[in-house]
Amino acid sequence: MSPDNKETVPERVPEPVHDPVQSPALTDDQWARLLEFGEPEEIKPGDYLFRTGQRAYNLMLIESGEVEIVREPLGWVGEVIITTIGPRSFLGELGLLNRQAAFLSARVTAPGVAYRVSDESLRRLMAEDDELCDILLHALWARRESLRSGPAALTLKMVGSKASREFLALRRFAERTDLVHTAIDLEDAPDKTHHTDYLSERGFTKADLPIAYVQGEPILRATPGLVADRLGLSYQASTDDFVDLTVIGGGPAGLAAAIYGASEGLRTVLLDAVAPGGQAAATSRIENFLGFPFGVTGRALIGQASLQALKFGVRVYAPCEAVSLTTIDDGLEVTLRDGRTIHTRSAIVTSGAAYRTLDLDRWNDFEGSGIFYAATPLELRQVMESPVVVVGGANSAGQAALYLASNGCPVRLVVRGDDLTRRMSSYLVSRLLEDPRVEVLTRSHVVGLDGDRFLRRVHIDRVGEVDARGLFCFIGAEPATSWLDGIDRDPEGFLRTGVDIPLDVLGEDWESLGREPLPFETSVPRVFAAGDVRRGSMKRVAAAVGEGSSAVASVHRALAAVGGVA
Repeated sequence: MSPDNKETVPERVPEPVHDPVQSPALTDDQWARLLEFGEPEEIKPGDYLFRTGQRAYNLMLIESGEVEIVREPLGWVGEVIITTIGPRSFLGELGLLNRQAAFLSARVTAPGVAYRVSDESLRRLMAEDDELCDILLHALWARRESLRSGPAALTLKMVGSKASREFLALRRFAERTDLVHTAIDLEDAPDKTHHTDYLSERGFTKADLPIAYVQGEPILRATPGLVADRLGLSYQASTDDFVDLTVIGGGPAGLAAAIYGASEGLRTVLLDAVAPGGQAAATSRIENFLGFPFGVTGRALIGQASLQALKFGVRVYAPCEAVSLTTIDDGLEVTLRDGRTIHTRSAIVTSGAAYRTLDLDRWNDFEGSGIFYAATPLELRQVMESPVVVVGGANSAGQAALYLASNGCPVRLVVRGDDLTRRMSSYLVSRLLEDPRVEVLTRSHVVGLDGDRFLRRVHIDRVGEVDARGLFCFIGAEPATSWLDGIDRDPEGFLRTGVDIPLDVLGEDWESLGREPLPFETSVPRVFAAGDVRRGSMKRVAAAVGEGSSAVASVHRALAAVGGVA
């Protein structure tokens, strides 16, 4: 009902030009094969095949009849009919592959017959019929992309201030997990009173920010974890059964491990404390990865890898932070931050590394409001065409400097050492030295920060104070292993694996197994490590992908030895 209590006619979005990817015209043979995976049921007007907020909804095949895809009312915003689906079509978008709660509803408007494809049958379809799998995957992905700019984007609305690291964390979570959403930055309102008016008119205060509206219902002081719970993206154990493989960390190594594990028949869960991608997702351009001669953004690479993981049935949960990993009688137990547990036959730790910071006054004040650890379109919007400082001497710093400069930001690259080529690829060094928009400062350090609520100036020794609306920090990272007890590490905290583990740390568990650690296996049986977290890793995207996939081969050997899945 509208505010004046009069019933309103649902708004209808104009039908788009037919998109053969979103709505493929299936041949008689393709349609017949598709129906084999479903169970028929009669549908009649007024029925809902799935509703907004419903978790784990099914793929629906419309043999006959008609169905409207509806964005249900959001507060005072009325219902919107997104599109109409007719015979020989299917319902759903990308979220159904990961059991995300539906953010739209499907309402029957003409009687007919629909076929319901269960989750198990959908996985079987994706594994057994490559042609249908490709058609479905392209369509579900295209539908997700098309919904981003329409009324469906209001089903998740986030409101906050660009000076807030909490609001930035929400936006990063939504973008990294490819959620259909709308973000409203109150700082960008042309009317300076709008910030206060927006809150007071709704009965909120600044202390309630950031606010996330899920289906029109507000979550005050919203966090990625709270939003993930509401959307069905946090881990929910449906049974007490073990999974075969739990991958902890969603960077390139973790995604590769999860994809190879699931594609080879292992029931696989992937966890990440933030969102899939790791440091690679924060990389503006990767130019030395096999198969991409013109380079690829970290976001694009991770997006395709995440889609591939869903294709093979990986259960991806984020944000989902593991806080302990222990051995139990018949396997392993992963305990999450919220106390929930996952029982698993094996685990691959790919938790990567945490960014190092500079020991400077007011560093914490400016994190998220001027200090960043990534250079992606999200961070670029905060500093567009303003002077910035990039700190670091490795590839990630060089790539960030070039990306920011190419988008209108004058860049000062601060490098502690005196030789760029020592840690940076030669092609990057050449570009940096040739780019007039980048000033390279070797043998230099950032020694001070200044500003109000936002970073305004950076003090660099040997140069003095310079204007800067952003400081991008790429000075290395420390392995994220402090949560792991009882697993052998080197003095810097990296996990030792395979033959790198000293024999004197291997205890009775190994004697009873009658073997030594396999490649990528840690000092705890059936716990493996790959990527940046592992001692001796190469710290490159391609190497991480290779390690993650190779670790799965050892997982198979370990499980076969104890009678698990081979």
